[in-house]
Amino acid sequence: MVHFEIIGTDPAKLRGYYGELFGWEFAVGDASTEAVSQPGNYGFVQGSSTGDGTGINGGVAGGEGFQPRVLFYVGVPDVETALRKAESLGGARRMGPEPERAAEGDLVVAHFTDREGNLIGLAGTA
Repeated sequence: MVHFEIIGTDPAKLRGYYGELFGWEFAVGDASTEAVSQPGNYGFVQGSSTGDGTGINGGVAGGEGFQPRVLFYVGVPDVETALRKAESLGGARRMGPEPERAAEGDLVVAHFTDREGNLIGLAGTA
C-alpha cells in the first residue's frame, strides 16, 4: 500500500476528528483530481507524522455530494494494465486512470471495485 484516503461530506470535521484522535496534522490543498475531493479541500497527512513515524501517506477529504468511504491505494507499475487485469478477474473500473496533478512525472491514479464491491485505489504510471 502506498496511500490511504478517508472521504466524507464534511472534510473539515473529519480532519478535526482524526487530528484529535491520532494527532495528525494536515496540509490542506487540492486533490489529484476533482473526482476525489472538492478543490482546496484535501488534507494531506505525511506517513512520517503518524504513529511511530513509519506510516504511509494519506488524505482526509471529500465535500458535499461525496460518498463516505475509506480507500487504500496499491502501487503498480502500470495503472491501465492493472485495471484491465482487475476487470478480467471480475472487478469493475470506477475511475481513471487520471493524472496526479500534485506529482511530478507520469503518476496516475485509478479506482476499481473487486468482485465483492470493495473500492480499491491504484497508483502508478500511465
